[in-house]
Amino acid sequence: MVERSLSWLNRFRRLTIRSEHRADMHVAVLQLGYALISLGFLG
Repeated sequence: MVERSLSWLNRFRRLTIRSEHRADMHVAVLQLGYALISLGFLG
């Protein structure tokens, strides 16, 4: 399950290459990626 989630997150280029220097910004983009994946399942 974890490997599948990580492969879905790899579709988002901004998460694959960490361009944010601040940890809180990286977490925010990560949460946005999870939200977009969840919306894909719902809609």
